[in-house]
Amino acid sequence: MKITILNGDMSQGGSELSRFLEKLVAGISPNHQVSQFPLHTMNLHYCTGCWNCWWKTPGRCSINDDGSEIFNSVINSDFVVFASPLLAGFTSSALKKITDRLIVLLHPYIELNQGECHHRKRYAKYPDFGLLLEMEPDTDQDDLKIVGDLYDRFAINFHSKKRNMWLVNHDNTEDIIDEICFV
Repeated sequence: MKITILNGDMSQGGSELSRFLEKLVAGISPNHQVSQFPLHTMNLHYCTGCWNCWWKTPGRCSINDDGSEIFNSVINSDFVVFASPLLAGFTSSALKKITDRLIVLLHPYIELNQGECHHRKRYAKYPDFGLLLEMEPDTDQDDLKIVGDLYDRFAINFHSKKRNMWLVNHDNTEDIIDEICFV
């Protein structure tokens, strides 16, 4: 099984989230291939909305940065972990930036999906994913619901399934590993 971890931790020294991810990866069987991307250390730009990935270079972003490595890993994965501390009630800008740019993996053409207009698939298979969040001291259930709902919407457009939303808690590492590896 191929697993991609998109680490949206923005701290330089490593946070509780990054330590948790290290523990998580160490617990995943060597039979699984894990690719980790520490987004804050990578050369990643914001989507410019140029639409070149749809019209001029279908399926390839025209921005020359580390995004293509991430896109390749995501689309060839069985499972993706979107990991981020909550900052002002939402995921980090690093995670949001790459999540937005995953649009490159879809067609520009629209079809009805669950009674709504969404992009058509570009590829035959899209990975399921999970959302791993580190809460802020003032995080409440409304914050978690908003982030969860946005990634539920992402799942529909990405022809995927959000399997779970986990919170960083060193007591639940084994449970998360079991859920990730049970694809």
